[in-house]
Amino acid sequence: MIKPLMTRGLPALTLAALPLLTTAPATAATTAQSTAAAAPAAVATVVVVRRDLPEAPSAAVARAELTELMVEAPHSMTGYSRAKFPHWAQQGERCDTREVVLARDGQDVQRDSECRAVSGTWVSPYDDKVLTSASQVDIDHIVPLANAWRSGADLWDTARRKSFANDLEGPQLLTVSAASNRSKGDQSPDQWSPPSRAYWCTYSRAWTHIKYTYQLAVTEPERDQLTTMLGTCS
Repeated sequence: MIKPLMTRGLPALTLAALPLLTTAPATAATTAQSTAAAAPAAVATVVVVRRDLPEAPSAAVARAELTELMVEAPHSMTGYSRAKFPHWAQQGERCDTREVVLARDGQDVQRDSECRAVSGTWVSPYDDKVLTSASQVDIDHIVPLANAWRSGADLWDTARRKSFANDLEGPQLLTVSAASNRSKGDQSPDQWSPPSRAYWCTYSRAWTHIKYTYQLAVTEPERDQLTTMLGTCS
């Protein structure tokens, strides 16, 4: 029997706190009449502040959670489809899950009337890249949908899969570089770990907690790598 999703006591994201971009009327550029050389335009300095995903439990708690996870061989991928995990659900105010996470994880994010991020800065914790366009980033499922399927989500109903794919309360969704997300694919930590080892502690705590919360299984190599990564926590 599948256990109900546990409440983690994290604050709900308030969409009202993420204002829509107000578009100002366009103005025509003034043509310079002077023949003097124009001074070079000043380049703004962007101060980037990294923002973590919703906080996972401490390393000590994650280690205890890891010991409670079932260890088993991966389930068959027969019947799997991303469509069975309805993702980027509407969250109100014309915003879907992707746009909510972009606003949460970015700095100085501005959005248009359709809630699409039109400017902002994001730091990808997987590879420490600084990104300045929403087209350069992906929203990663820390525990990928296909991995969840192999770990027990093949037995879930659609409502539970939708909850998993749009989880804004736990450390399941994260803005990362498109390159790192596609390199990761649906691999588990023993197959792929963030290139930035400084993020191993956070990543392993988040992965373990998500699997514990949703009662998903791990493989033996996956458990061993998570143990190694949790060992990097200070």
